[in-house]
Amino acid sequence: MASLKEWTADEILKKVSENMSKDQVEKIKEAYLFAQKNHGNKHRYSGGLYITHVTQVAGILTGLNMDYVTIMAGFLHDIVEDSDVELEDVKTKFGSDVALIVDGVTKISKIQYKSNKEQLAENYRKLLLVMCKDIRVMIVKLADRMHNMDTLENLDEKEQRKFSKETIEVYAPIADRLGMGTIKWELQDMSLRFLNPDAYYEIAHSMKSKRNEREAYIDNAIQEVKKAIVDFHINAEIYGRPKHIYSIYKKMVDKNKHFAEIYDLSAIRVIVDSIKECYTVLGAIHAKWHPMPGRFKDYIAMPKSNLYQSLHTTVVGPEGKPLEIQIRTQQMHQIAEFGVAAHWAYKQGATEEVKNDKDGVQLNWFKRIIEIQEETDNASDFMDSVKGELFTDNVYAFTPNGDVLELPKGSGPLDMAYVIHTQVGNHTTGARVNGKMVSLDYRIKNGDIVEIITSSNSTGPGKNWLDLAHTNSAKHKINQFFKKQNREENIKTGLDLLTNQLEETGYVPNELLTNDNWDRVLDELHFRSKDDLLAALGFGDIHVIGVSNRFTSDIRDEQEKDRQKQAEKELLEQPQNLSTKTDAVKKQGSSPADNIIIEGIDNVLVRMSHCCLPVPGDEIEGFITKGRGITIHRIGCSNIKADEKDRTIEAHWANVADNKVTYPSKIIIESDNRVGILNEVVKKFNNGPVTLTSFDGKVHDDTSLTIIVIVNVKNIDKLQEVIDSVKIVSGVASIKRVLN
Repeated sequence: MASLKEWTADEILKKVSENMSKDQVEKIKEAYLFAQKNHGNKHRYSGGLYITHVTQVAGILTGLNMDYVTIMAGFLHDIVEDSDVELEDVKTKFGSDVALIVDGVTKISKIQYKSNKEQLAENYRKLLLVMCKDIRVMIVKLADRMHNMDTLENLDEKEQRKFSKETIEVYAPIADRLGMGTIKWELQDMSLRFLNPDAYYEIAHSMKSKRNEREAYIDNAIQEVKKAIVDFHINAEIYGRPKHIYSIYKKMVDKNKHFAEIYDLSAIRVIVDSIKECYTVLGAIHAKWHPMPGRFKDYIAMPKSNLYQSLHTTVVGPEGKPLEIQIRTQQMHQIAEFGVAAHWAYKQGATEEVKNDKDGVQLNWFKRIIEIQEETDNASDFMDSVKGELFTDNVYAFTPNGDVLELPKGSGPLDMAYVIHTQVGNHTTGARVNGKMVSLDYRIKNGDIVEIITSSNSTGPGKNWLDLAHTNSAKHKINQFFKKQNREENIKTGLDLLTNQLEETGYVPNELLTNDNWDRVLDELHFRSKDDLLAALGFGDIHVIGVSNRFTSDIRDEQEKDRQKQAEKELLEQPQNLSTKTDAVKKQGSSPADNIIIEGIDNVLVRMSHCCLPVPGDEIEGFITKGRGITIHRIGCSNIKADEKDRTIEAHWANVADNKVTYPSKIIIESDNRVGILNEVVKKFNNGPVTLTSFDGKVHDDTSLTIIVIVNVKNIDKLQEVIDSVKIVSGVASIKRVLN
């Protein structure tokens, strides 16, 4: 169910010949023939030919009016990954710029999308840093993603959802940040079709059924706008613009409304020749219809950081219905539709100038991404800092000199100070907003004039600044100050914590803390150096058990294999006749199963089940397995079926009040995702009557957290004691033992 225009190589060559030199057209043709020769008749995972795919990507780039280098790269973007051609061959035949873009797209294609926070953060970092080398890398990748999404029906449902989730979470926001509105909405609509097909088709059908009514309303409104500006003799292009399906879906979800309750399904766009005419049209429209309060935005005076400019207003239009109107110039329209890509339409033949940022095409946030990369120690810190730059709504504030700064919504003076410069933030002592002193927890509003007051005598951030700052970027820089201030002490503390943990769990630190093990663990945890990891450990950013487990994983794997071999050996040697009855035997010793009494049976292998993890105090029963002795389960364990009750046997705990044997138990905690909560929870376990053996967490939409813990405990009373202590941690919503 493809929806994009299908391009042929001839159509591409005809289109580019309209505004490119013969030499440039010939180079594009050469790139196509090279791709055709080397891809041959090879098919992609989706079923189509590779040459068809790369032709469509080049066609999309042609439709964006990209320069000849980018269109060549579109034809060649899969050539290194999916043929015998080497990158050096591309560089020799088509030049270093084409090779750089092809290499960048190839690297992005190798990044595997994973939903866990740590891996996702590392993927974002790789993607953004590749993109920073040349924006055209991402433009080609977005074109590639568009065609992939357009042919997604050829994959199974699981792959469709995974691909769509990655598209809507990663690529659509980047398209938005690059100002490429056409690409962003297309990707979002395509993703919704696979992520929530019922909603997608319901909205599409409803829009189609009301199309005539909607078009009649918009046609009437357009005629009214033309009458309103006729006396100004403005050459204006005015047309209706239907809302995108994903935009309507978001409005329905966010405002909990049905489709019938959404009135602004269409908007009017007015395109004129000059900025002066934009404001003239705005005045005429506001004179005709009452503007709705709070719905006017002037992105001409204060452009978005992705270069977007336009006037937005919503008025009470014909029939008393809300009517959205956008007013912009032709050049603004090109940038609004195609974002950064629009610059190549005006700069044909000036690729180097565009690439080298002489007129600001390389956006400032790229530079901030590089700065953040240099300042952060690991992928999670990097992503926490940069996502505020990429994926938030923004406010616009003025400095006293009249410069405009774009800030994430909810920012305060400290956030603005750290955007200006890290040292400005570190030496902030106060702030004035619109000439009046404000507290540092003030929330900046659109149009505020904010003056940051600093002092060279300032000793740096206060302990409460993490609560006063609102953005992850500012909080990260404040944390960095504290970390650097006590770095040497944190490194020493981290090393002490790690060596003590290894010793307490029966290992020799010097045998494990080898260079090879350090290299492996640093790579697994995405830290640059040993000191960075130890400093984070000493500061409390990561927990010692998780780091210790990384160093001992190989040994523990080998031990587990040995245990399995021994268990198999014992099973082979174990007598299989369980029918001989003897007096009840009390078994008490050093292993968990030694503290179980099986009524009337002796000399039989007894094992604890791994499904329900019984601990002393639970009601238990034995389950006779075929050739593997007796497994102890909690009574009521779901793994023992009703028709298997004839294979159960009475069992109970011995008097183990004085024994030192512990039993594993699994606990799941649901909590708020607030700063410091993991450390507080871990402390409760470490200070309680249990031994913490495993600790894992999963973040849900940045607001909630699931923590899964495995502990060793002597009995159910001790387990309940630690559960009760964790319940009182601020932010913990629920805690329960996992019984199956």
